[in-house]
Amino acid sequence: MQKNKFFPEINGNFGFGCMRLPMKDGEVDYAEFCKMADAFVESGLNYFDTAHGYINGKSEIAIRECVAKRYPREKFLLTDKLTEPYFKTEEDIRPFFESQLEACGVEYFDFYLMHAQNNVNYQKFKRLHAYETAYELKKEGKIRHLGLSFHDKAEVLDMILSEHPEIEIVQIQFNYVDYDDLAVESKKVYDVCVKYGKPVIVMEPVKGGSLVNLPADADKILRDLKGGSNASYALRFAASFDNMCMVLSGMSNMEQMTDNLSAMVDFKPLDEREMKAISGVREIFKSLNLVPCTACKYCIEENHCPKDILIPSMFSALNSHEVFHNWNTEYYYSNVLTNAHGKASDCIKCGKCEKVCPQHLEIRKLLEKVSSVFDHE
Repeated sequence: MQKNKFFPEINGNFGFGCMRLPMKDGEVDYAEFCKMADAFVESGLNYFDTAHGYINGKSEIAIRECVAKRYPREKFLLTDKLTEPYFKTEEDIRPFFESQLEACGVEYFDFYLMHAQNNVNYQKFKRLHAYETAYELKKEGKIRHLGLSFHDKAEVLDMILSEHPEIEIVQIQFNYVDYDDLAVESKKVYDVCVKYGKPVIVMEPVKGGSLVNLPADADKILRDLKGGSNASYALRFAASFDNMCMVLSGMSNMEQMTDNLSAMVDFKPLDEREMKAISGVREIFKSLNLVPCTACKYCIEENHCPKDILIPSMFSALNSHEVFHNWNTEYYYSNVLTNAHGKASDCIKCGKCEKVCPQHLEIRKLLEKVSSVFDHE
């Protein structure tokens, strides 16, 4: 197994994300998880990723029972995270961290991430000195590497990394559909990581499984390559960029594990022909958009929206929702697009946006549709 080019203790560039573990009667299926962990480790890989909120706290316990108790500590690497709802004061952070070590059955974390950072919760992390506390834990040997996971606009990541040069690694959402998506800004966020010289961990490379069952014409493009599954192309796309350290996959059965290992154990970047096919699939997704917004942003420049609604990003999120019908776009709407900006339902129908829209979109009506999809009381 080839050593990771950024962190030599990591084997390869593929990690086991433990947010979607196999379940049985509402509990993690330990027997199945053990089989999957065994296949993963026996292939030479060693990176596991969890967080306290995953499966309502059951992911950490499953790590302890199926990984930590069954393998010597040097056989696996473990990442955990500091998540905003679980601490209210600076004094809460250390006890929470210690409870995570206990839950996972380990004495240290190889990687520890400031979790799901965005412009709003970062202010709490900053106010309560969370980064400084984690850095002290690193000095004490309880954390080997300090990083962050991120869900917001590129400019916010730029701010955080400029204020915290001690961050060693950044986990971002990155896949071929979100690559140039206005709501997620995968490429722009990745480019900020490159700017600061930070290795990247990829989450959602298959967009929560959405890039497995593709529209028929998109599916045909990848099938015609005759080189692997739809998921394998998504994983390899994410791993094909220079600053990618690790691609995570949340796997819930052995079939997924086997397929992913076949693509990533002997990883090969996508070649020119494969990249062209992925571009074709991306264009098909774009053609499915219900709102023909070109993201010129005229509608939100020069105070054209008095409610500070990110109109182009709203339409991008709506389009993604119509294609994928999953939790992901709702998360971005609630936690990124509206955490410091107006909701679609805040529209006062002044019409300033429509007067400057070169596509002559009925923006006020379209925002009503966005609101009907995302603004749940």
